[in-house]
Amino acid sequence: MILTLTVNPAIDHTVTTDRISYEDRVYVRSSFEQAGGKGINAAWVIHGLGGPVLALATCGGHTGRQFTGLLEASKLPVRLIPIRNEIRRNLTISDLHGLTIKLDEAGPQISRDEEQTIEAAVRREIEGASWLLLCGSLPPGMSVDFYARLIQMARERNVRTLLDTGGEALRVGLEARPTMVKPNRPEAERLLDRSLLTRQQSMEAVQEIARMGAETVVLSLGSEGAMGVSSNGSYHARAPEIRQACPIGAGDALAATCVWALSQNQSFQEALRWGVAAGTAAAATPGTSFASLSETQQMREQVRVEAL
Repeated sequence: MILTLTVNPAIDHTVTTDRISYEDRVYVRSSFEQAGGKGINAAWVIHGLGGPVLALATCGGHTGRQFTGLLEASKLPVRLIPIRNEIRRNLTISDLHGLTIKLDEAGPQISRDEEQTIEAAVRREIEGASWLLLCGSLPPGMSVDFYARLIQMARERNVRTLLDTGGEALRVGLEARPTMVKPNRPEAERLLDRSLLTRQQSMEAVQEIARMGAETVVLSLGSEGAMGVSSNGSYHARAPEIRQACPIGAGDALAATCVWALSQNQSFQEALRWGVAAGTAAAATPGTSFASLSETQQMREQVRVEAL
């Protein structure tokens, strides 16, 4: 089983418009809400690929009740951890040409008691898991080393870990030596305090992040695919050209599919290929939605992987 944790989930409200203009009227083509958060998204991807998964997520307030209702209408295996405050709402506006604006709330204030309750829930559910996916930002009030502590817990139980976050949570989490980290380009730039403008700079960044503690690093590069380094080699998986509909969620699909492929005993090179295929297929789909296994397989045939 693959276990995902979302400590800062959201109601994701996605609006698709005919275009995005700052000085003229635009028209809404579609509007929908879904239960979201990076760990929830990752669980959806793995579930869609046929992998056994359980999603842990916090839940509180009126938005939490709505979040619960949205999940109950789905078939995703979920276990919710009650908190006192309202979980957040996020807004994504995307036009028919792929231009996207994303507005995220910071999330609820988490007390120290609630943090301990979340940690205890992970401790209960991690038994029997092969991977623990720690996904998304930490809400206000949580200890910056929260993910680092869970990585250590997982290592003591021989459970592999994915860390998909940014900021100080990423920096401190790296010190705990996760199995894999999956920063995108802006997260890597903030971590390393420099711009990554060229292919050579991205290659150097992947190696440097690996030296900071991660066993495996996957650097998401948007339309350029992803670069990855592990003990089995360094690769650049190049994404095929597509007509992009919405990039939101593509990085979540990439990370989750990499883990799914590794859990299927695929090589790191093939896992990276699968991940870029899933991320590209997600970006070609309007809104925060994910491709099926067959759609991902078709996209996989177009992904080129080069050794670095």
